[in-house]
Amino acid sequence: MKKASALIVAFLFLAGLLPLFAAGGQEGAREIVLQWPCIWVAQDSKAAAVAALVDQFNADNAGRIKVVIEPNPDYDGYRQKINTMMAAGQVPDLFVFNPDPTQFSYYEGDLLMDFSEDLKGEWGRDFAEGTIAASTKGGRTKSIPYELGLTPIWYNTELFRKAGVSGFPKTFDEFWVACDKLKAIGVTPTSQMTGGTNAWTSMLWYSHIMASIGGPEVWSRPLSDPAYVQAAEILLKLYSDGNTTKDAVGCDAGCSSGHYLAQDTAIFINGPWYIGAAKKNAPEVHAATAVAPAPAVKGGQYGAQIGFLLSNLAAADTDDAARRAAVIKFLQWMTEPDNVKKISLDAGSMFCVKFQFGAGDQVDPLQQKFIEASANAAFIVDHFQANYRTEVVQEFGQALGAMALGRATPKQFVEMLQAKNK
Repeated sequence: MKKASALIVAFLFLAGLLPLFAAGGQEGAREIVLQWPCIWVAQDSKAAAVAALVDQFNADNAGRIKVVIEPNPDYDGYRQKINTMMAAGQVPDLFVFNPDPTQFSYYEGDLLMDFSEDLKGEWGRDFAEGTIAASTKGGRTKSIPYELGLTPIWYNTELFRKAGVSGFPKTFDEFWVACDKLKAIGVTPTSQMTGGTNAWTSMLWYSHIMASIGGPEVWSRPLSDPAYVQAAEILLKLYSDGNTTKDAVGCDAGCSSGHYLAQDTAIFINGPWYIGAAKKNAPEVHAATAVAPAPAVKGGQYGAQIGFLLSNLAAADTDDAARRAAVIKFLQWMTEPDNVKKISLDAGSMFCVKFQFGAGDQVDPLQQKFIEASANAAFIVDHFQANYRTEVVQEFGQALGAMALGRATPKQFVEMLQAKNK
């Protein structure tokens, strides 16, 4: 009897433990959820292709890994949000890393996952030469090079034809003549902007001008170099004499690009990621757009293009091996050459990942012009924003607004930047 009782107790004991073991097994195989605050949503030209890739990844890894996109359609707000979070030591599971001095400074410490070893193998061979090196600081690669920016001058060939301007001017002397011809037919020459966190369009014009003055090593020059004032003098002229829209001071990226798409302006600057939006919202403008290097400053170089790492992918560091493996698996999926090609064909964007267009691929003709512009560039150099911390970049728009309104001279414009660079 005692033996039977003992067996019953043992059975009940084991029966009680079995659910615990089962629960433990389920917990060990739980689905890993990765939150991704993302800017490639809503009206962004990459939104549909990125969403489709995430959905496919989730389907292929159902029950094991799930990536959840948190829509952040405000580019400027997104950059501020990520910087604020990292400053507070809180890093999203996944995020779009802005390759500038401010975000690169967060390579220090243990906030970001380090991909240095992962990229030394087969994965690293998928990337264009130099892009991993550009994403490596102090021997550590804590972000994955992804989208590549090339920002030539866009111009509306049909408006140029109506104004009697053949081709894009190669010197600024020729450029001002072309501007006068455009104004004569009621077209404002250029889209400019002082708004947003970086005065994007005008910051790119300034970078093009600096490249003509200083060549490939222009950003090795300190802000005290006379080139910065010389470039500011030309930038001021772009804001004078009706050469840009009346709302340029305070204008943001949507305003600046909107003027070009509406054919209020004939000249614009942006990257290939905007091709999809142009084709969708203004097909006539898309068809009429050509791209060119900026005009050369007198005595300066012609043929430069502004190119840079536009957006990298990054992740929060973790001691959880399974979670780290899930992050790596997703990032490898997003950088798989065929998947990157899908985004490129859909949006017109250019990437750091190498892939080949096939005979059956319908490459956007404007995207092809970007590819040719990159191949034909005398040299490619990055922009002002990539070389200065957020505080200086944000001051750029404020100083430009003051200069455009006659409240600061070109020299004082540069002094305002210098004050923020200390």
